[in-house]
Amino acid sequence: MFELLKTDATSKARRGRVTTAHGVIETPIFMPVGTQGTVKSVSPDELRGLEAQVILGNTYHLFVRPGMEIMGHFGGLHQFMNWDRPILTDSGGYQVFSLAKLRKITEKGVNFQNHLDGAPTFIGPETSMEIQQTLGSDIAMLFDECPPYPCERDAAETSLALTTRWAKRCKDWIEENKPMAGGGKGRQLHFGIVQGSVYGDLRERAAKSLVDLGFDGYAIGGVSVGEPEIEMFRAIEHAEPFLPEEKPRYAMGLGTPPQMVEMVARGVDMFDCVLPTRIARNGTAYTADGTLNIKNQKFEKDEGPIEEGCECPACAGGFMRGYIRHLIKAEEILGLRLISLHNLHFYLRLMAQVREAIENETFDAFRTAFVSNYSKPKSSS
Repeated sequence: MFELLKTDATSKARRGRVTTAHGVIETPIFMPVGTQGTVKSVSPDELRGLEAQVILGNTYHLFVRPGMEIMGHFGGLHQFMNWDRPILTDSGGYQVFSLAKLRKITEKGVNFQNHLDGAPTFIGPETSMEIQQTLGSDIAMLFDECPPYPCERDAAETSLALTTRWAKRCKDWIEENKPMAGGGKGRQLHFGIVQGSVYGDLRERAAKSLVDLGFDGYAIGGVSVGEPEIEMFRAIEHAEPFLPEEKPRYAMGLGTPPQMVEMVARGVDMFDCVLPTRIARNGTAYTADGTLNIKNQKFEKDEGPIEEGCECPACAGGFMRGYIRHLIKAEEILGLRLISLHNLHFYLRLMAQVREAIENETFDAFRTAFVSNYSKPKSSS
């Protein structure tokens, strides 16, 4: 399922390959987020053109709408959204934490009012696994509780104990039901989620407990929930030493381009983040020199592309900054689509460059140059 192809001599960076029912994922990899069965404003054909290898679907949102009856009718998420490559689905735990109204957490699971119409809804470990079985994702995440930041130690310890018990119930359900990926092409893979808030010993305990249960891969969750960046890195550093080398590692919900490069250096293989499409809708583009707010007046007559040398559909297609600025200011859909395509290309290309650097034993130099250039102060011109 996971093949470790190369390790970096200067860091914990790894070059690997995950084999799923719907294809191979070359790691390190960025996964575009398709929350409601679509990566916002981008078609499956465009994603394939950007060389997206795997996308992420959202268990909570798809459970609430369109619902599992509709999803089952269409034979799962691959068929529903016309995507023939791998899909990873999250468990719904984070969305219950961040979106649900009046939630009540019990041993059985979580009762809550959903964010759409306030209707009473329930998701527990078995329910989450059943939903993901219906979705037919290639990789399904275990149901967990995501603690907030800041979080007192007693609360973090209680939360982790519950997440660990839920992981055991997920494992029992998986062994009993043996879910398949969509189309019956192969078995569904399952990743455990390491929680523990900012407490290193709890992260270690969580990792060891999940490894003892035995899953196909392991994620570090409960990051990017408002904590300082240094705590985000520490969460990875506290968990990674206790995760098996022969299994993929996934940092959930991360991050900015330099954060991803730094996470690769700490042994992470997989990432997802809504930022590329979210900030595109506000007129902001990623470049190797940092972000660029295309709405700024200085770009009004700019005839250049978003980024010189970029091969994305917006830049290679001849669309000028001045024109894209006009589209964004006029709230035309094409503007946010062009920046979304550029940003997704930037993220996917960055991970391709990281893979190449690891293979060529130049990752340390690449990491230093990229992070330094991206983070250095820019002139106002």
